Amino acid sequence: MRAIIRPCTARGTVAAPPSKSMAHRLLICAALAEGESIVRGVDPSEDILATADCLTALGASLVWEGSAVRVRGCDPRMASPAVLRCRESGSTLRFMIPLCLLSGSAMRLDGSETLLSRPLSVYEDLCREQGLTLRHEDGGLLVQGRLAPGEYAVPGSISSQFITGLLFALPLLPENSRVRLIPPVESRSYLSLTLQALNDAGISIPWVDDFTLSVPGNAVYRRQDTEVEGDYSNAAFFEALNCTGGSVTVTGLQAASLQGDRVYREYFPRLAAGPAELDLADCPDLAPVLFAAAALCHGAAFTGTRRLRFKESDRGAAMAQEMAKFGVNLVTEENRITVPAAALHAPSEPLDSHNDHRIAMALSLLCTRTGGEIRGAEAVRKSFPDYWDKLRSLGIDLQLAD
Repeated sequence: MRAIIRPCTARGTVAAPPSKSMAHRLLICAALAEGESIVRGVDPSEDILATADCLTALGASLVWEGSAVRVRGCDPRMASPAVLRCRESGSTLRFMIPLCLLSGSAMRLDGSETLLSRPLSVYEDLCREQGLTLRHEDGGLLVQGRLAPGEYAVPGSISSQFITGLLFALPLLPENSRVRLIPPVESRSYLSLTLQALNDAGISIPWVDDFTLSVPGNAVYRRQDTEVEGDYSNAAFFEALNCTGGSVTVTGLQAASLQGDRVYREYFPRLAAGPAELDLADCPDLAPVLFAAAALCHGAAFTGTRRLRFKESDRGAAMAQEMAKFGVNLVTEENRITVPAAALHAPSEPLDSHNDHRIAMALSLLCTRTGGEIRGAEAVRKSFPDYWDKLRSLGIDLQLAD
């Protein structure tokens, strides 16, 4: 699908979509609870549907009622052999692997080629140490065995998703465990979201010190009626329209949210004030929109960019390739990307989303200034299915075509 955008200025008010990060976590907690829970305000994006499918495969029952999901929990320790279809969701894959290692049954996790190429070294090392099976097989991932309670030393610089996955599973083991994070620790805010979701479900996991979590064993997840908060990650694309002279207000965001991506409300004014240096270590998902906003303002340098290559695309390389079509030549280093101040021009060839939802949305921001055509526009379905409709509601002149 192609999105064809003409130069225009956005004006109006738009509601933030539900947080994909919290929806994953709340659905998993509900699926691990006894009885029936209700999770309200769930956006059925491709990633969330992947998590829902996997929880069903583990034995939970999920019934959609509009944007609410009724979840009848299961006990993954009793799960039979199953196939879990993770689609293209890295969160789903990494959250599910420890849950699959509770029953001892052979579990297969399927996903796209891109997903299965993403790093799994933390779990590979863990399974090797405990004598568990985790191997690539016939285009999928086979896992089997039972996690043991104990102390887990986990690198904090690869992905917080590995730590979150363990924190969901370890409370179901018969004895207490500890998770020790090996510094440096990036994306700590995502761990805060996990701990918040677990605490709301009756699982208290305290910090012993800045790098150690104490996980109770033999814990019981509590059923609940809860609602997904608004998503700062995707709201950023709308508020970034103000960098192009727009007047956009985003509603439905919690001021006291633990989401790390709320930092964009600090970063955008810094970009507007002049060349800035910004750290992305705790908010890597903001990288594409911040690169685009920097190009629309005065340029900027971004540190903490190393992990961008392990997302749905190599986001640093993808944005460099596409922004060059606007006349903006990014300088990419090992852990730093510089967006120079430059006069944008309309791209003379179509833009490519690289099958990455955040790349597609970031390019749409630039196109509102210059015009342009984005191929692979359907990538937004991964996290924000009605993105193009909401963009239109702000007065953006765009057409979708096959």
